[in-house]
Amino acid sequence: MKVKIKQTITDMIEMHKQLLDEFEQSGVDTVIRVTEVVVKSLKQGGSVYLCGNGGSAADCQHIAGEFVGRFRQERNALPAVALSTDTSVLTCIGNDYGFEEIFSRQVDALVKNVDILWAFSTSGSSMNVIAAARSAKKKGAKVVAFTGKPNSELEKLADVCLCIASSQTSSAQEIHQLAYHIICGLVEQQFVGRVN
Repeated sequence: MKVKIKQTITDMIEMHKQLLDEFEQSGVDTVIRVTEVVVKSLKQGGSVYLCGNGGSAADCQHIAGEFVGRFRQERNALPAVALSTDTSVLTCIGNDYGFEEIFSRQVDALVKNVDILWAFSTSGSSMNVIAAARSAKKKGAKVVAFTGKPNSELEKLADVCLCIASSQTSSAQEIHQLAYHIICGLVEQQFVGRVN
């Protein structure tokens, strides 16, 4: 039993290392592009709106917290909103319009053309996330996508997409977290020293 558990752990670590190597080889330029898109939007007075389901919703809240609070350095708060956090809005929209519109209806209400929708879907096919991306594109906003399957519907809608191809959702999310922590740090560097 102990040998089997150790093998399972080792296999998971090896999968993580492999995805990390692939991210290092092919994801660095994408991280730079996401950083540039976010910084440009924020410097133009835009906001970052984030959406995703389940663990991806938690990632969205995590990023919003890093921007509105701080990541590592003191600076002004940066505008970011996770669209998964207002239970009254979510349940109202879900009840009146359906679950597929819980994010797109908020995008319709809040997002402007200088803003960014940062959309998470490891499958790349979450209908409510895709609907939000379509709404953002109609409003002229940029769409950043984090996915786990290549050539997904969400990737096709995105201006820039980081795809961590993995059959395991949790493994893709682990690399997503590393990527967005790097992005948070890079974005923050552009605003350090601008404290009110």
